[in-house]
Amino acid sequence: MAQQAKAVRRTPLTRDRVLRAAVALADDIGIEALSMRRLAQELGVVPMALYKHVANKEQLLTGMVDVVMGEIDPPAPGADWKGAVRRRILSARRAFVAHSWAAQVLQSRSSPTPVVLAYMDSVIGMFRTGGFSVDLTHHVMHALGSRMMGITQELFDASPGRDSQAQAVAPQVGAVEFPYVMELAGAVAHDEGAVVGQGCDDQFEFEFALDLLLDGFERLRQQGWSSVGCSRGEGR
Repeated sequence: MAQQAKAVRRTPLTRDRVLRAAVALADDIGIEALSMRRLAQELGVVPMALYKHVANKEQLLTGMVDVVMGEIDPPAPGADWKGAVRRRILSARRAFVAHSWAAQVLQSRSSPTPVVLAYMDSVIGMFRTGGFSVDLTHHVMHALGSRMMGITQELFDASPGRDSQAQAVAPQVGAVEFPYVMELAGAVAHDEGAVVGQGCDDQFEFEFALDLLLDGFERLRQQGWSSVGCSRGEGR
């Protein structure tokens, strides 16, 4: 064991090694528990050694997001735009699901890194080379929002115990006042641990919504849709 520890210490410390160790540590202990001191202990170095490679924790977090982004599969050559976009987004989702802390960190950044911009540029390029106008592509990006990164934010947080509390209250409160909510809530058996509600299949729901969006985008592309002349803010 002592020899192994010495071998680890002899391994040159690089920025890439620091970032990858931080990603692995965050996966293990959670992003809230991650600190420069804890990371230094993991790498077998003094904390000051880390600052030669990352200026501070914020820079560390930004670099960690880039590492996760690097796990996204490259675009498939020669694919149709819809298949290419779908595969790219679902690959991004796999990367962010594998590192549950990464979406939170990405959304906390004040500006995208070149790595994030490169990913966005590739997705935008798929629409443009697929026959979408700049105008339609602009609105497509707004419609996708964070879903482009494989990330969605549900309306209500399904925190532990919340579903069981709701189920206990529902028979006394919901059946009469909110009949359609109760009808829908009781219509589907849900799996444990789902973000969209206990038992909802997160992956299925994500792909369901993504496919609806992609199909709608294709319909607009075929129609030659343009926002020019469209009225705004009139509930059309």
